[in-house]
Amino acid sequence: MTHIEHLGIAVADLDQSIPLFEALLGTSVYKIETVESEQVRTAFLQSGPNKIELLEPTGHESPIAKSLEKRGAGMHHVAFAVQDIEAELSRLKAMGFQLLNEQPKKGADGKLVAFVHPKSAGGVLVELCMDDPEASKTV
Repeated sequence: MTHIEHLGIAVADLDQSIPLFEALLGTSVYKIETVESEQVRTAFLQSGPNKIELLEPTGHESPIAKSLEKRGAGMHHVAFAVQDIEAELSRLKAMGFQLLNEQPKKGADGKLVAFVHPKSAGGVLVELCMDDPEASKTV
């Protein structure tokens, strides 16, 4: 793993949370998008090399809705940038980590993503991500 790509924060309402985090970080949201497969709407902020992803559920079955119900708003996951997500998944699985995703899937911000279960990662939901080569192709 190379570096922390972003921190994910679960929020109940992006419209209320965006001004708060823009004020805290002294920067503006650079991207808002919906990831239908995860039933989530995301907003990204960048401050220097650091990125924050705000996550709002779009449905009751969303993992973010379940997280908000269980833990309330706040820290949801830490995402690490990797060079080869499939190789990292294989490496972690071989080491005994419990994977929530056996294969990477399309995530927000032009990334391929996969998650490691918090039970095998010290109580932290870990996201692995890398730039999606398909996202950079022009049609």
